[in-house]
Amino acid sequence: MIEPLLPEHWEAVKRIYENGIATGNATFQTAAPAIWEEWDKGHLEHSRFVAKEGNKVYGWVALSPTSARECYKGVCELSVYVDNDYRSKGVGNFLMKAVIESSEATGVWCLYSSTFPENEASISLQKKFGFREIGYREKIAQQNGIWRDTVLLERRSKVVGM
Repeated sequence: MIEPLLPEHWEAVKRIYENGIATGNATFQTAAPAIWEEWDKGHLEHSRFVAKEGNKVYGWVALSPTSARECYKGVCELSVYVDNDYRSKGVGNFLMKAVIESSEATGVWCLYSSTFPENEASISLQKKFGFREIGYREKIAQQNGIWRDTVLLERRSKVVGM
């Protein structure tokens, strides 16, 4: 079941995010925000969801604004994380469908991500939902003292901003 991501989901969302951080191929972040309010302020309320089974949260997706400039209000960065035990079971598909529908309903015309090239599952999922590779950032930032590359992926809405 997909439902809006709410404060009561925070501990599970944080745990899943920390598991992603531990892989070394999900984000440059080295730690999850300590409190809900810190995470909340960086993500758009209208486009964040959890995947649940009973009371167990097993995945989440959220969008972040990319700029405070008015001309870029419809451009958002995608984050999608799935619990280790639920990967390759279609969870990402449900989360992506929900966030794309929500983003378009709220006027977002472009979704993008900066994904480690080693994260083949994420790249594959994004491409399945219409994302395309638009660039490659070589040695864009350091992770644990090692310069890492990222692939830029983008999905342009076919219904918003046409």
